Amino acid sequence: MTRPRTLIIAEAGVNHSGSLEAALTLVDVAADAGADIVKFQTFNANSLAGRTARKADYQQRTTDAGESQRTMLQRLELPQSAHHPLIARAKARGIEFLSTPFDPMSLEFLLSLKLPRIKIGSGDLTNAPLLHQLARAGATVILSTGMATLGEVEEALGVLAHGYGGSNDAPGIAAFRAAWRDPALRARLEAKVSLLHCTTEYPCPPEDVNLAAMQAMRAAFKLPVGYSDHTDGFEISLAAAALGATIIEKHLTLDRNAEGPDHAASLEPGDFSRMVSAIRNIEGAIGDGVKTPKNSEIKNIPIARKSIAAARPLNAGDVIGAADITTKRPGSGRSPIEYWSLIGTTAGRTYDTDDPL
Repeated sequence: MTRPRTLIIAEAGVNHSGSLEAALTLVDVAADAGADIVKFQTFNANSLAGRTARKADYQQRTTDAGESQRTMLQRLELPQSAHHPLIARAKARGIEFLSTPFDPMSLEFLLSLKLPRIKIGSGDLTNAPLLHQLARAGATVILSTGMATLGEVEEALGVLAHGYGGSNDAPGIAAFRAAWRDPALRARLEAKVSLLHCTTEYPCPPEDVNLAAMQAMRAAFKLPVGYSDHTDGFEISLAAAALGATIIEKHLTLDRNAEGPDHAASLEPGDFSRMVSAIRNIEGAIGDGVKTPKNSEIKNIPIARKSIAAARPLNAGDVIGAADITTKRPGSGRSPIEYWSLIGTTAGRTYDTDDPL
């Protein structure tokens, strides 16, 4: 059985630095690279971060260490009005537009755009009100699981299951757990939810990737599982694709040396294009799992394999012994699997050395 095509997301994120022109260019670059989806981030800085919210270490290294997280986010915020030209550009380029909301107002706005799906970032895996709002709206979701335990992912899925079910039961931990145990609501999750394994560090050290967690989540939740890659380069994305990731998400930038929190953990256009090509090659290489000769190699069977041949001249009527026969190329004669069957039989005709029996 051939597996589904891997969905490749170019995470433009905030790598536009608040510039609509740069954001439009990122849409073009993502399309040129062969990505299926270009993703941005939709947020109101004041709603997202409080005055005292500090920046992560990687953010302090790549931006002004003295500014607050809110101040940094204000510089990176795209207004709602910018989404319409971005969606139009994506449609014109044949690539899906996607965004991640970080606050209820931003989610409501994205829902109003009737996008095919919504991406929820790892930081909101435990944000039950936001997850419930999304599920109540019936939206399809890609849920990132960085920083989470398997139990926390299950809790988030319970919130979504309750929201998708449209239950009149008041939201709460007990109701969410009951929803998770409901087979009908679990089936609803299978139709609506994909998970992304990731490690929330930029760039992520390879030893902290833990790609095996994809299989653990797939076994535990019976949902499609992909990988959001924050490592340097893209070899880990290729490994994830080979391990069956249904989605690969990777940051895209126009310049890795630009100032901003995510540029250093992103790929520039050329590398992103090479990653896409490599993933497509891997998909083709995995195949359907049926072990049988492929068309390209059938012609080499008689060349590479061996046949049973005379090891020395034989006369008709000679009793064939082990020293009388050997195996040699070409493989167009009797298969060597019959070697022992011929020992003790009588030669039916005369054979010269190397003649196939």
